[in-house]
Amino acid sequence: MTHELPDNKQLILFDGVCNLCNNAINYVIKHDKHDVFVFAPLQSEIGKQIINAYHIDVSKMDSILLYSSKKGIAYKSTAALKIASHLGFPQNMLIIFFIVPAFIRNWVYDYIAKNRYRWFGKKDACMIPTKELKAKFMN
Repeated sequence: MTHELPDNKQLILFDGVCNLCNNAINYVIKHDKHDVFVFAPLQSEIGKQIINAYHIDVSKMDSILLYSSKKGIAYKSTAALKIASHLGFPQNMLIIFFIVPAFIRNWVYDYIAKNRYRWFGKKDACMIPTKELKAKFMN
């Protein structure tokens, strides 16, 4: 399953049909100067394997997931803040929001996630990375 993920990489699993999620992934790719992240849609084979391995009920979760073979899995606002911490200044300053209790951060996250299709739209299929970006995506 996750043996494909190099130890020095972290995998971001995202909703491949969500416009907000796709735009966020494009933003991370642009600002990932240290090449920390690789990506896969939740709908992909590796996404399904991790979801099954961690017994995640996707019907109860609208979330970005951050997976590392060393650190396991992080969800929702914690995942988003951990991702931001690797993006350099000024994005890494978002870690200050770790002082906000997770239940409050996740309430805001859930509210946005619940409305993301209505506010930002939805694609019919997962995004297909360009040739240049293909190496950053796992299947």
